[in-house]
Amino acid sequence: MTETLSPPHRAGPGAPRQAAEAAILAAAERVFGRHGFRGASMNEIACEAGVPKPNIHYYFGTKEELYRSVLENIMTFWLQDADYWLVPERRAREGFEGYIRAKMAFSRERPDASRIFAYELLQGAGNIHHYLSTTLREHVARRARTFDVWYRERQMPAIDSTHLMFAIWSMTQAYADMSAQMTALTGHAVLRDVDFEAGLQTILRLVLGFCNDIEDRG
Repeated sequence: MTETLSPPHRAGPGAPRQAAEAAILAAAERVFGRHGFRGASMNEIACEAGVPKPNIHYYFGTKEELYRSVLENIMTFWLQDADYWLVPERRAREGFEGYIRAKMAFSRERPDASRIFAYELLQGAGNIHHYLSTTLREHVARRARTFDVWYRERQMPAIDSTHLMFAIWSMTQAYADMSAQMTALTGHAVLRDVDFEAGLQTILRLVLGFCNDIEDRG
């Protein structure tokens, strides 16, 4: 990434610092996920992380800076997945399948992260608007170049790359953002292994179907 959303660190790098920051970010992700930005408190985040509250202020300064760092951490993971899977060196089917599996695993393992991002967007994306219009736009443009290669090689049909990414994000992140609706409809307290697997296979069939069609006709 060429842009950072968090403030410069106040001390030099090192393994202990990285471990402390990672523990705080993970705790903050859970607390912000439960309560949103306004409902979360630094005291609760400190308790969740198992560190004194002054440690959080030392590493991240303010609650706002910690929140932006959590958002940056979430988006870094998402962009890394696409940069790994959706590249011209892979076959289209392999790339889409790997990326969709990674996105579904993220929604399953870190639902709070997805909800924080969704909440930020619903609030107007004030903390990440510049990031969305620069770094994320450039990221999607790189995916478009990959899809152009796959199209020329007859691995996939011509399709609007931006809206294809919108569709994949919407389908996979729904299993975190809309889990309350899904559990109500399935009649279970939480989404089960079988629910995630059924969702994964459904999304794969929808996306990989056009890849198979093109390859079969080729």
